[in-house]
Amino acid sequence: MANAALFISTVLIWGTTWIAIAMQVGPVPVLVSVFYRFALAAVILVAILAVMRQLKVPALRDQPFILAQALCLFSLNFICFYNAAGFIPSGLISVIFSLATIYNAVNARLFFGDRITGRTLLAAALGATGLLLLFAEEVVVDFNLDTLKGIGLAALGTLFFSLGNMASRRNSAAGISPLTANAWGMTYGTVVLLLLIAVTQTPIVTPPDIRYLAALLYLAAIGSVIGFTTYLMLVSRIGSSRAAYATVLFPIVALSLSTVFEGYHWSGLGLIGLALTLLGNVVIFARTPARRAPQVEARLPAAE
Repeated sequence: MANAALFISTVLIWGTTWIAIAMQVGPVPVLVSVFYRFALAAVILVAILAVMRQLKVPALRDQPFILAQALCLFSLNFICFYNAAGFIPSGLISVIFSLATIYNAVNARLFFGDRITGRTLLAAALGATGLLLLFAEEVVVDFNLDTLKGIGLAALGTLFFSLGNMASRRNSAAGISPLTANAWGMTYGTVVLLLLIAVTQTPIVTPPDIRYLAALLYLAAIGSVIGFTTYLMLVSRIGSSRAAYATVLFPIVALSLSTVFEGYHWSGLGLIGLALTLLGNVVIFARTPARRAPQVEARLPAAE
């Protein structure tokens, strides 16, 4: 039950962040927007842990992996995603991000020796086919240079995200709670972003309006503090490959919001795609029936 609650929370939260990201792209440079997001998220999370007296400093041997998590989950990946949003629609970015399921399965094999099961491959195939049908009309675009840049940046951001999952899994195995890893990871990520701003001499532009500030607050408090915590708790409980299947459902949440607020019209292919994606979700979470021990038939002694 707890796993289902974490899974649903992650899908609902991260399924809505793409809209907020699109609201931030424009007047404020990408590096500064990402910096604002994780600086605010770090302050919130560190303050909460300090008040709860749960703010712990990871051991020196764990610091490189906290930094790896910071680079891959709280800075480099979002630099890629925010830049990609300047070239291609956010819905297409969320589709590419759903490839985290496959990235995680491969990386878990490379870093931890996990077996790639037939169930994982089937679920990935169903999810990918469903998404292809779901976005059949939207992804038929002219493959100009800008489109290729957007796809490449989104794919690179997803790779960083997956590598961050591997670092988080290692940190959880070392006994570091997701809250502690996130607090320090977001703090380190903020420092990295500030250094990048200084090195690239990117101008720090103040938030231009209430719309931008609302998106920033949502992305920092809900999308980052709560969203990353629920997701990484899920990774530590059920593994990175199964947890990453939540990413396949993000586009469906985005399309549902578009249906209500933007008048998105579902096509026949879209409905079939939705059904296939949900079927893949059922496959990945279906319980394997326990095998019964062979029963030995009791025999009565033969009459003499």
